[in-house]
Amino acid sequence: METKELEILQILEKNSRLDIDTIAKMTQLTVEEAKNIINKLEKDKVILGYSTLIDWHKVSDNHGVTAMIDVKVTPARGVGFSKIAERIYKFPEVKAVYLMSGTYDLSVSIEEKTMAEVAEFVSEKLSALDSVVSTTTHFILKKYKHDGVVIDGEQEDKRIVVSP
Repeated sequence: METKELEILQILEKNSRLDIDTIAKMTQLTVEEAKNIINKLEKDKVILGYSTLIDWHKVSDNHGVTAMIDVKVTPARGVGFSKIAERIYKFPEVKAVYLMSGTYDLSVSIEEKTMAEVAEFVSEKLSALDSVVSTTTHFILKKYKHDGVVIDGEQEDKRIVVSP
């Protein structure tokens, strides 16, 4: 991967709302060059999407619960953990699935309205899968920092000032 592509990826990872003019100035490219690089990265599925980090506690008291579920599985012959991970990530409740080292094989993140709904998902959907040996569920009580962003507190703006 080229240096300018990596620069643009790092910029977008920190703030995907920056306009193309700013990105071009920050990377010392023309607007057209920056657009072409971003379009190529999207076409090649290096950039998979753009998301917004929201502090839901400030929006509503009824923001739901997030659970991290450690899952021990029996890997399938020839496909390892991929097949069971695919079955799990197809559930609409599932926000993320990671292959892990250590005691458990997969880490599954889900969001539901209540703890009871999380329990229902684990007992009726996740634990019912043939390859699943055991699960351990953890509930997120409070987020302090997510994706490099401090959730509840002041964070110094470390962006470089760009002027024409």
